[in-house]
Amino acid sequence: MKLEIDEIKKLIPHRDPFLFVDTCEIIKPGEHGKSDKLFSKDEYFFKGHFPDNPIVPGVIIVEAMAQTAGIVVSYKLREFEEKSVLFMSVNKAKFRKPVLPNERVSFEVKFVNSVKDVYKFEGICFKDGIKVSEAEFSAMITYK
Repeated sequence: MKLEIDEIKKLIPHRDPFLFVDTCEIIKPGEHGKSDKLFSKDEYFFKGHFPDNPIVPGVIIVEAMAQTAGIVVSYKLREFEEKSVLFMSVNKAKFRKPVLPNERVSFEVKFVNSVKDVYKFEGICFKDGIKVSEAEFSAMITYK
């Protein structure tokens, strides 16, 4: 199932300028998904990161992976309307190549494990089919 931006906004609370996913394909609800993002030259962070050599900050790439995992988990739990996905940790983050203005990247996330309401995922960012970064991260699901 491929989700467009309006469907994504029903699953996670992120909005412009802090929504870093354009589309998301749910491969296995709660466990596996792929998303993509075109980082246009007009992104707010390029003004300061870095003015003469703009690149997408690593924390934004990790955040996009986490948002992808949040969509994948929230899609599985969509019957629970009052829930939040709260980022808890990031480990083993590696950045191999920069992501530049006007480049499209894809993110793939896979479920690793869960303990109670804490979910751990691994994520990879690809540019033109080449791995440019990766990380493991966890988030807690809270219900209101």
